[in-house]
Amino acid sequence: MGELVRRKDWSLTPLGPIEQWPAYLRVSVCTVLGAALPMVLLCGEQGTLIYNAAYAAFAGARHPDILGMAATEAWPEVAEFNAHVVRTVLTGQTLAYHEIHMVLRRSGEPEDFWLSIDYSPVCDETGSPRLVLAVVRDVTERVETAQRLRIAQRAGGVGLFEWYPESGQLEVSDEYRRIWGLQDGEPVQESRLLALMHPDDRPVAGPSRRNWANPLHYAEFRRIDPITGEVRWLARRGEVLERPDGSRRYLGVVFDITERKQSEEAFASSEMRWRELFGQMREGFAIGEAIRDERGQVADIRFIELNPAFETQTGLSLHDTIGRSMRDINPDISGDTIARYAAVIDSGQAAHFEVQSPRLSGRWFEVRVRPIGDDRFVALFMDVTARREVEQAIRDSEESLRSIARSLPNHVWTARPDGQVEWFNDRAYIYSGAVLNALEGDGWQAMVHPDEIASITTAWRQATQRGDVYETECRLLRADGVYRWHLVRGVPLRDGFGAVKRWIGTNTDIDDRKTAEAALTHLTATLEEQVARRSEELYRTQDALRQAQKMEAIGNLTGGIAHDFNNLLQVISGNLQLLEREAGSDDRALRRIRNAMSGVTRGSRLAQQLLAFGRRQPLAPKVLHLGTLLRDTDEMLRHTLGEGVEVVTVVADDLWNTEVDPGNVENALLNLAINARDAMDGMGRLTIEASNASLDDAHALAQGDAAAGEYVVLAISDTGCGMCSSRSSPPNPRAAAPGWGCPWSTASSGSPAAT
Repeated sequence: MGELVRRKDWSLTPLGPIEQWPAYLRVSVCTVLGAALPMVLLCGEQGTLIYNAAYAAFAGARHPDILGMAATEAWPEVAEFNAHVVRTVLTGQTLAYHEIHMVLRRSGEPEDFWLSIDYSPVCDETGSPRLVLAVVRDVTERVETAQRLRIAQRAGGVGLFEWYPESGQLEVSDEYRRIWGLQDGEPVQESRLLALMHPDDRPVAGPSRRNWANPLHYAEFRRIDPITGEVRWLARRGEVLERPDGSRRYLGVVFDITERKQSEEAFASSEMRWRELFGQMREGFAIGEAIRDERGQVADIRFIELNPAFETQTGLSLHDTIGRSMRDINPDISGDTIARYAAVIDSGQAAHFEVQSPRLSGRWFEVRVRPIGDDRFVALFMDVTARREVEQAIRDSEESLRSIARSLPNHVWTARPDGQVEWFNDRAYIYSGAVLNALEGDGWQAMVHPDEIASITTAWRQATQRGDVYETECRLLRADGVYRWHLVRGVPLRDGFGAVKRWIGTNTDIDDRKTAEAALTHLTATLEEQVARRSEELYRTQDALRQAQKMEAIGNLTGGIAHDFNNLLQVISGNLQLLEREAGSDDRALRRIRNAMSGVTRGSRLAQQLLAFGRRQPLAPKVLHLGTLLRDTDEMLRHTLGEGVEVVTVVADDLWNTEVDPGNVENALLNLAINARDAMDGMGRLTIEASNASLDDAHALAQGDAAAGEYVVLAISDTGCGMCSSRSSPPNPRAAAPGWGCPWSTASSGSPAAT
């Protein structure tokens, strides 16, 4: 390195040629170059670098370029730091940095360094500071090792301590403080630690232990948090190191074992509970191990621990069984049984199986075996002899049921609790033509008519969900392609707790019954229609009979009235004739007498009609135009009704001719008009209308006694008060009040040619 300094052209630096260097500089350079530690001189205010070989090694790839370079340029990443050092030290001060962290780029890439650096001034002959001498120690490895140690201690929960009992000095790691619950910077003294310990555990750490051969032998103790009262378990282990001067140094570790102690306590509690359970189990429980032959194959097994229930279940004495091989206990044991245990041990897979023991009266045992490592296993034994007997009885019962089902003419099926059909009898397969087992699952749906598949599957699903009896009717496809009606019924079979354990059902052919029901329904509907028609005809006949009886009574009455009325008219007519002779040439009197005679004539004609009605004499209908008849009777109506009643006649222009009895129509019209006048108290409007009408079958049927065809309608309306329907045909012909007309004033010819 000295040769490199001598060959360097220093004239290009602020220091000038090496021959002109002052003595203090030459001496300082020689001192630095001869030092073993990394040293560097920062010369002048620029901090020109001159360093030794040890520093050159530290500078790495930057050497030798930085020789003679200003410190701020040589290390630009810490330029501000170096400038501060130069300014400070050239004032005569010293600087010392302990484990300072720097990031340097010795080879271009950033590197972390921890350095301890001492800076001191170098003065000239006058005592003025001219140079800065730096002693650089790279402590990166030591710091990183300490960091890794702290991380390891924290990760492992291990705290380090060094104790010098003669001086009382106690040095501890950060993790030691954390384990003891001490704050950073808090003084660590033996008295403080004893105060934190549980009173019962202080002897293992008190002054008396100093006389022990190894005061730091392994010990466990508790410390109590003074604030929260939490108790933590700690463990200590260490060694005593003797110094040449006879003094001792205690070096050891402390670690927190609280979790381990809690686990041990939990394990002990669990062990106790397990032992209690082990002894209370009703099933036989065993821990066993394999016995291997010289080839390493499992040749036998040995039970090393058994619970009391094992003896109860198997009848084997615990004293005579524990520690003995299975073949020794039971020479009749089959090789298959040993092979099953061997398979569990060798494969590491649990298994369960059932074995029969001829030595124990042929009893059956269910065995569940699980490996636990090291050729050991645990086994659970349960006597299942009774269960197997019940299962065999169930199988025998099911076989009997299937035999009965095969002999039935119906389709018989069974299903699981979820509704999946699992079996049909032979009759169902013969009917459907399906191959064996094809109807199981959802295969039966292929038999159902497409129009009913959705409804019956929904009903079946709902029945299985609710556990209700399932019953429906549907058409099932026969092997020849014909659908026949069946009654499908399923009943749930329940266990002792009420849960459905199976469904059993039948399909019963009801096609003949359905056909008979349809025929009966059709016959019933036809019969009801005939009865209704006959009843209607009977009602009409009865109505006609009642009408005939009524009309006969009316006829008898009207016949008597007409006879008396005709006699009265004869008297009136005779007197009018006498008056006419006496009137002579008095035109006014004659006109009134003739009008009266005209009324007598009409009254006589009316009496004749009443006599004809009362004697039930046949009418004499003839073809005429109803409009002409209305015009002929118009004047008579006006005189009869009086001036207070307005008579309005409306005749259709295209009115047809009709076949009626003219006198009958006039009589009916006159009586209706008089009744209308009385209803209007002599004041109002009477409207008479004549029009054409065609009745179809429906309208004719509604009229009751009318036939379909063409008719002339005569409608009479007034502005009177009318009457309620209950008075339209009173039973007593005298029921009408005086002056209100007669309900029988309308006479009908019964001829379809008139209305």
